[in-house]
Amino acid sequence: MRERRVLVVEDERTIAESVAARLRAEGFTVDIAGDGPSAVERFRSGRPDLVVLDVMLPGFDGLEVCRRIQAERPVPVLMLTARDDETDLLVGLAVGADDYLTKPFSMRELAARVHVLLRRMDRAAGGEQPALRLGDIEINEAERRVRRGGAEVHLTPTEFDLLVHLARRPRTVLPRERLLADVWGWADGSGTRTVDSHVKALRRKLGPDLIRTVHGVGYALEVPA
Repeated sequence: MRERRVLVVEDERTIAESVAARLRAEGFTVDIAGDGPSAVERFRSGRPDLVVLDVMLPGFDGLEVCRRIQAERPVPVLMLTARDDETDLLVGLAVGADDYLTKPFSMRELAARVHVLLRRMDRAAGGEQPALRLGDIEINEAERRVRRGGAEVHLTPTEFDLLVHLARRPRTVLPRERLLADVWGWADGSGTRTVDSHVKALRRKLGPDLIRTVHGVGYALEVPA
């Protein structure tokens, strides 16, 4: 198996080097970028398997970096934020981040989150699955592509995984805590707003009729007509 490549985007050199050192110790090849424009350029040239991305960057911020790289090629993004600000976190998830850590964080936790994100991608890619068809929606798991009404819809890796998880159990109400455990690999049940943000993104991209909210419980995918 080829060595996995991670792009670390962080303008504080000490943090960037510490993150890179830990990930290299975990067996990853690591590139570093210190600002928005160079992050996008390193992403294009290095084709990383995952991006660790700080929100506050010179040039343009991490939210804009996330928008640009996800528009080119879906890739798992672990976002770093200096503040536990709910608005910042939800905006980051809305533009395509898959997970987030609030500074200060432990290198052990960061490494664990990176491994979880990559394992999810490996599980999704492993094994041939027949296409899921629900009304006018077609989900090709092998190619990780989604079409609605024949038109392709661009989803981030986590949006795709969440959609597949719901689509395998149509009309079944799945609690937020279960979705966090099954899709994100979070066992403690914290971070339910992460689920809400990704559901909002799916509705924006695939239509408001797709996912039903059961208040106080969770979500269910409705089969489109």
